[in-house]
Amino acid sequence: MTGLAADAPLDALIRRWRDDPGATYQTWFLWEERLKNFRSIRRGVQSVVRDIREGTFGTQYRGSSLETVVHSVAEQRQIFKGADHAFLWKPKLRIPDIYENPAHQRAFGHFLDTCVCCTEADELVEAVRALDRHRIKGLGPAAANLMYFLHPTHMPPFNTAIVNGYNALTGARVKLGKWEEYLALRAGLLRLTNEHRHLLSNDLGAVAGLMFDLGQGRFTPPPRSGDDAALGAWQSDLARVREETAAASRARSAASEQDRSHTEVQGWLRDLGLALGFRVWIAANDVSRPYAGGKLGDGCATTLPANLMGRPGADAVRLIDVLWLDAAATNANGSEVIAAFEVEHTTSIYSGIVRMLDLALGAPGQVVAGLYLVAPDGRQRDVMEQLRRPAFSRVRDLGVRYLPYGELERHRESMARFGQGLKAVEAVSQRLDDLD
Repeated sequence: MTGLAADAPLDALIRRWRDDPGATYQTWFLWEERLKNFRSIRRGVQSVVRDIREGTFGTQYRGSSLETVVHSVAEQRQIFKGADHAFLWKPKLRIPDIYENPAHQRAFGHFLDTCVCCTEADELVEAVRALDRHRIKGLGPAAANLMYFLHPTHMPPFNTAIVNGYNALTGARVKLGKWEEYLALRAGLLRLTNEHRHLLSNDLGAVAGLMFDLGQGRFTPPPRSGDDAALGAWQSDLARVREETAAASRARSAASEQDRSHTEVQGWLRDLGLALGFRVWIAANDVSRPYAGGKLGDGCATTLPANLMGRPGADAVRLIDVLWLDAAATNANGSEVIAAFEVEHTTSIYSGIVRMLDLALGAPGQVVAGLYLVAPDGRQRDVMEQLRRPAFSRVRDLGVRYLPYGELERHRESMARFGQGLKAVEAVSQRLDDLD
């Protein structure tokens, strides 16, 4: 692709892609839920490694810790729809051969463990080559999607649309299914990112998203021939995207409405917590959201107590949607968490549960009085389906409760006026054991 990456047409394409409300840059790359998934997916990969090491992983994908973490990738449907297909057991082909072959399972676990622990790009590439030497039938570069969430500046995502877009743009002939092909794609995407660093992020999700949209046919790559007529036709095609912007904007407005609802529920919990006399913490990446004529973080704690920040999983705790802290505790060791709330408007409850587990299990001997999943009234079935996963076997023991939006909305004002502590919240929520 000599000379291609530096020319003006490709710059124009990248700029148009970034501005398109319906393209992956705005719908996925800038999506705040994507950022929250990094921590939870890392935690999930560590669970897979632990299960394989301890011999408790089992012989099936369904119900395993691997299904849980891959599901959290596949639910990002803007770019990862179908990412779980590669890991589904194909009984007639006996693939992928990490369920029935213990040696291959251990090799896969060692690969994931290396990816979690190492920090350098060369180490990751060597981990890929070491796994490839095992020639595990049916286990190809789909695992690169897990690597991306562990090391987004070193390893890009990998799927059919990304490969098709890359080949269309560069004239390369990268194929699916082999790790060497993935490493060739990676080298090209790193080069493209470096040549367009003024427009593309060091997070390789950005350039992968561009390739995805090219591979899906949303955009057409600029001609490589230098033919003026071909260039003019391409520019006309690029301008055509403007006609689609109105529809994409409507979809984006719907997504913004969902975000508004999420923020609104956080605001209810903020105001209720303050009214009940608690100090309130708002997720670090949500404090600047507009709410009620101000910011969501107005009147809330600006730092977490030192004893919380010193715990394992502290980065995840900072992203819990709302925490109620003991206002009477004035020193760092006494600032206990009274309640934690994860608001799950439309996404999977997986990430929220992982963050609450980080909080509850990060400091043995310290008990959080209330752990709440706050979700729309109609999501009760989703909650139960997620919690039946073996990876969440500890959740019920922790007394996590389900708090429907409707109950919170109907009773929040009376709870603020007459409530004391958590009694009123407990009265309108349900223990997960009671949802069966």
